Amino acid sequence: MTALRIAAILAALIAAAGCEPSGSDAWLGYVEAEYTYVAPLEAGRIVALEVDRGDQVQAGQPLFTLESDAEQAARDQAAAELAQAESDLTDLQKGDRPEDLAIIQAQLDKAQASLALSVPRLQRREKMVKGSIIGEEELDEAKSQILADRGSIAEYEARLTEGRLPARIDKIAAAEKLVEARKAALADAEWRLSRRQEKAPAAGRIEDVFFRAGETASAGHGVVSLLTPDKLKLRFFVPEPELTDIAVGQKVAIACDGCPPNLTATVSFIARAAEFTPPVIYSLTRREKLVFLVEAKPDDLSQPWHPGLPVDVTPQPPQGAGS
Repeated sequence: MTALRIAAILAALIAAAGCEPSGSDAWLGYVEAEYTYVAPLEAGRIVALEVDRGDQVQAGQPLFTLESDAEQAARDQAAAELAQAESDLTDLQKGDRPEDLAIIQAQLDKAQASLALSVPRLQRREKMVKGSIIGEEELDEAKSQILADRGSIAEYEARLTEGRLPARIDKIAAAEKLVEARKAALADAEWRLSRRQEKAPAAGRIEDVFFRAGETASAGHGVVSLLTPDKLKLRFFVPEPELTDIAVGQKVAIACDGCPPNLTATVSFIARAAEFTPPVIYSLTRREKLVFLVEAKPDDLSQPWHPGLPVDVTPQPPQGAGS
């Protein structure tokens, strides 16, 4: 019975081998895709989902939006704080208000008027002292009043000059730094607000949607997966004895079920280490134990390369080589 079973299995394998396609010398592979998983920066509830599976999107097109009440409030607060800091800086740079300067000017005018009265008063008292009409004390009082008036005039003139000047350099420098800090805070708040709506980083096709409107998306977890044409590649496996037939930059011919003729790709990577034949491409005609992984970029990205599609790959002679 054992011998009969072995004979039956061998017969089945031989029959299966006869069913292999005629192009059995082709290297076997498949279409591989590297997806871009668009994820939020921070967790939040999805309030709008703009795309669905299979949609074609353009670069910059909105994909989904998270709730943003807190981020909008933070942005408004940062804008208000910046406006206040800029107002304070402007006030320091232009000196006192006109109303404050008017008060100082009025005090200066009063002191000057008092001095105008004190000078003739002193002159009269000097004559009265000579005539022994008043004593020396009243003369000293008149002199003291003149000194006081002159001191007040000097004080108010100095205050008026200072009031017309901007604030001290160190105060202005501190206010300028505060304005810069407020600008940075506003830019950060606006950036965080903008990140509540994620947009397509490049043109492509939505391959899958993992969350729906009303659900809470976690930070760093993809909400949608995007496939861009430049992220498509062909992966095939070359037996060790045939590795010399392939090189990076070389053109290869591609054949697959339902594909148009004359498709080509350019080899972009050849693995340095051999591996055992993957089960996905193992066949009776291609059952080598050790193969090398090779990747190639399709030359025609308009072709609808479907991830997982099996392909047959054959090398083309290098450009310039004779036929």
